[in-house]
Amino acid sequence: MHLECTVDEVRTLMNGSQPPVLLDVRTPQEWDIVHLAGAKLLTQELLDEMSANWSPETPIICYCHHGVRSVNATMFLREKGFHNVRSMRGGIDLWSQEIDASLPRY
Repeated sequence: MHLECTVDEVRTLMNGSQPPVLLDVRTPQEWDIVHLAGAKLLTQELLDEMSANWSPETPIICYCHHGVRSVNATMFLREKGFHNVRSMRGGIDLWSQEIDASLPRY
């Protein structure tokens, strides 16, 4: 499985019958500025819950501001046993340019 996917691929997946979990790997301050609807902010508590209760096959898309931190988070989660994890290339900044211009950019 590829490490990254495009914002268009994420939009298609989110509109599908089994949408992936969107994991925002930015800071809480960045989350407060803007985040994708339905996303979860990756915290230590959520990571503990994922490790204890989530299936390793759970479809997960990580995103950050531009797509660098999310690649690192994707590799980390894959090392932790989650097989169906990808990073959204370009992050929320590209999403706001190509998918939803109503989202604020920073």
